Amino acid sequence: MTKTLLISGHTDLEHSVANKAIITKLKNLMPAMTVVDLGAEYPDFKIDVQKEQQRLVEADVIVLQFPIFWYSAPSILHRWMEETFVHGFSHGRTGDKLKGKKVFASVTSGAPEAMYARDGAVGYTIEDFLSPIKASCQLCGMTFEGFVYTGGVSYSVRSSDEQIETQKRLATEHAQKVFEKIKDF
Repeated sequence: MTKTLLISGHTDLEHSVANKAIITKLKNLMPAMTVVDLGAEYPDFKIDVQKEQQRLVEADVIVLQFPIFWYSAPSILHRWMEETFVHGFSHGRTGDKLKGKKVFASVTSGAPEAMYARDGAVGYTIEDFLSPIKASCQLCGMTFEGFVYTGGVSYSVRSSDEQIETQKRLATEHAQKVFEKIKDF
């Protein structure tokens, strides 16, 4: 049976609507999935490297769940990768512990999806911002299996019950898409 590890890179998941709802739905769809909330577990950014490396070793599929912050993954997710994906573990002559693992990105943004297009306000696609993850996968012998993206789920557009329900609906649809993509890995 495939072991799935979901790494939440949201720095304040407790106050998120969309990312929290995505994770809740995925956990309902895959009860055996391990979920790590980096923001809650490491608020001081002091990563327990051995624990995180063990989680990675035990997983077959790694789902990176995060919102785009300033055109990148949140700093806690970067820190986690910097600390755990080290020479001799994930890459290098003796670093083969992640080889063959599948990585999938589950990404949200506060900005509407239309902004993340070559002809949009940002001028780049969401996939462009996933290049560091793809390159890390390549270096470590992992397979990047794609992504699911949902935009327009900002904290700034949830001032009414209707807006919150819309974000929850979008998040549930997002989670279902992630599940459909990774269930057969």
